[in-house]
Amino acid sequence: MFKTTHLFHYLEILGTVAFAISGALTAMSKKLDPFGVLVIAFVTAVGGGTLRDVMIGRTPVAWMLQLDYVYLILLGFILALVFRKKLDRMRVSLMLFDTIGLGVFTLIGLQKGVETGLHPIICIALGTMTACFGGVLRDILCNDIPVIFRREIYATICILGGMIFFVLQEFQLSDDLIYLITSLIMISIRLLAVKFHWSLKPVRHN
Repeated sequence: MFKTTHLFHYLEILGTVAFAISGALTAMSKKLDPFGVLVIAFVTAVGGGTLRDVMIGRTPVAWMLQLDYVYLILLGFILALVFRKKLDRMRVSLMLFDTIGLGVFTLIGLQKGVETGLHPIICIALGTMTACFGGVLRDILCNDIPVIFRREIYATICILGGMIFFVLQEFQLSDDLIYLITSLIMISIRLLAVKFHWSLKPVRHN
């Protein structure tokens, strides 16, 4: 079974801040007031993890027990506000932070599933949920069609990352190396998908 390492803890910090920034940037692009921006940042950062914890019976959920999550979200919110004028290419910045959060939060969901002793398929589902559901809530609250439901591959990357995670486990690599390789592959695929416009074909109604 995988153990939480220092690298995993740092990745969790990075993912939380990245998703908070992603949510804040989306909210600012919709011209919400500061309170609205903070709410969207918060929902984006902890929405997926909240659903995951409820489904596996871990209540109160993680961010209610550890205020560090709240502080990290506030940090992401402040960073987004302070540097918003320097983020001229808002869409590029949003995509980058969203991609980092995607890779890291998938790992977090996988880890929680493994700790609970769930089947790898369920662990992959939890990883996908952890990474995607905060973004779903963000997009719905900002009156957008969630990215996960558009043509652009998103949840597919989470599923692929989960499969890579368990394949690497068979090679008896260190936990830190597995976390690092999995997250880097996911982030790379996401960036390549955006650059080369990789997508799934939409279902057409005849």
